[in-house]
Amino acid sequence: MALRGDVLTREECREILTTPNSEILALLSAAYEVRKQFAGNAVQVQMLTNAKSGACIEDCQYCSQSSISTADIEHYGLLPEDSLVEAAHRAAESKAVRYCIVTSGRGPLDREVDLIGKAVSRIKRELPLQVCCSLGLLTEPQACRLKEAGVDRINHNLNTSERYHADICETHTFRDRIDTIINAKKAGLEICSGGIIGMGENDEDIIDLALALRDVGPNSIPINFLHPIEGTPLTSCNTLTPQRCLKVLCLFRFLHPRKEIRAAGGREYNFRSLQPLALFVADSLFVDGYLTTPGQPPNEVWQMIDDLGFTIAK
Repeated sequence: MALRGDVLTREECREILTTPNSEILALLSAAYEVRKQFAGNAVQVQMLTNAKSGACIEDCQYCSQSSISTADIEHYGLLPEDSLVEAAHRAAESKAVRYCIVTSGRGPLDREVDLIGKAVSRIKRELPLQVCCSLGLLTEPQACRLKEAGVDRINHNLNTSERYHADICETHTFRDRIDTIINAKKAGLEICSGGIIGMGENDEDIIDLALALRDVGPNSIPINFLHPIEGTPLTSCNTLTPQRCLKVLCLFRFLHPRKEIRAAGGREYNFRSLQPLALFVADSLFVDGYLTTPGQPPNEVWQMIDDLGFTIAK
């Protein structure tokens, strides 16, 4: 159906998420046909830098950097321009096609937007990298300044369904997130928006999130899988299995056949030995870690991609 462009019914979405584990290879095979049709056998490698860490005033329950977290993490202000550029060079050396600058906090100060803009302008002069920024809530003028500096894409996840959002965050709303995406679109920026799976949501929430993203129309959809961090309220929440994660990826591939689907944060922790199977559905991943959790080294990712018969996108 996805190959024809048909939209799944809610019942069909439920059937995907409740597929018996004994039938998961058939589900993966169907999802791979869609992936192959629209993304070929290429894998987009991405790399991010935690450009400003900790001390966030928001109360997101999943996040080690939030105001309610007691996690043992690094705290530092926005990195200087040179450090952001140096990290971009490391991303290029890691065969990344896209480098993402991520900051903690509700949203950036104007002076932070200016500093990031200067760094991005240098990066675009020095490297053949696409640049994504994930900076929290953005105003339209801030988004326009980032676009003028050379930023290609803004990441701002919906995270979960509108119904469940207040259960994981009370300091901003689902609508606030939508508004930031609208502001970025008005500025002419590409959109990266996805969610986090494993925070206590139910199947209907996952389906609602996937359908809401159809309305948002992102270029890229990162699917994160909760990596519980000691000191956060969701430390004991995650009950994900590798099979469950694969079914979720398949749902998003079927509902968004033409989009870049990323097996994002928590991939290593949750897929475990089934990590390679994720690439039969997703066509994008991160290398070398996330914000406050480690990830797979670039050379291991390159080897996995090669072993599967895929190629690294350039």
